[in-house]
Amino acid sequence: MAASASWPALGTTVSVFVTEASAIGEARALLDEELAAMDRACSRFRADSELCRMNAAAGRAVAASELLLEAVDVALRAARATDGDVDPTVGRALRAIGYDRDFSAVLQDGRPSVSQEPVAGWQGVFVDRQAGTVRLAPDVELDLGATAKALAADRAARQINEALKCGVLVNLGGDASLAGPAPAGGWRVLVTDDHRRGGDAGGQTVSIVAGGLATSSTTVRRWMAGDQPRHHIVDPRTGVSAEVVWRTASVAAGSCVDANIASTAAIVRGARAPTWLHGLGLPSRLVGANGEIVQVGGWPQEALA
Repeated sequence: MAASASWPALGTTVSVFVTEASAIGEARALLDEELAAMDRACSRFRADSELCRMNAAAGRAVAASELLLEAVDVALRAARATDGDVDPTVGRALRAIGYDRDFSAVLQDGRPSVSQEPVAGWQGVFVDRQAGTVRLAPDVELDLGATAKALAADRAARQINEALKCGVLVNLGGDASLAGPAPAGGWRVLVTDDHRRGGDAGGQTVSIVAGGLATSSTTVRRWMAGDQPRHHIVDPRTGVSAEVVWRTASVAAGSCVDANIASTAAIVRGARAPTWLHGLGLPSRLVGANGEIVQVGGWPQEALA
């Protein structure tokens, strides 16, 4: 008998589903532990995080935990795989357009004006695995938001499966990772423009049995800065929020990290995204700014109402 639990964490809703009901308590504890570790390592909004200390030391090599080293490695892999469309060195650009504190505070206070900061480029990040250090070029400020949540989902799903020997799905605000055997018929996942509304949100329910599924959105983390709407996915070429060609991009891949890299790049690539995703053979669902739905790569067609 499957069981699940959901609760707020890291500014979103997190959920864990397991195929054995008796495992749900320990599964939740393991997920909480992973999220706390990721927050300590990668948060941009707590002064005691490893990432904040690393950004403050730009220009010097600093020691990093194994978790932060992995998170930086994943972020650099994302940059290489997308020709820089998903670039972790957007920290200054995000602050310049108003995302300079916890998102709940951004929504409450707004920002009277914005500036534009160039994105330094991921080539200014140097990881020395042997020494266990990371050095940032003096003009680099890292933000790992594009990949760290997906990495946490993959890590937690794997850890829960290995510890409890059951099938598991971890969903972190639309980034889902699976490990172990799925229930009969697969895990049923709602793909929606706004995961915060839960079962009340419109969208499409799909079944997945392995890998990961991620949705990147221009509608959820959205705020006003000056007289302009902004969202959290920065186009590294411009240093400001990517043009809203797609409200959401949902992608299925072999891991949550790979799905998230592709879905974020799809938002940045805009009109070029369907052809790119099709070439990669990744099942994808793109919802345009006008509500039009584009499905590529074998994504299941939606049932007519």
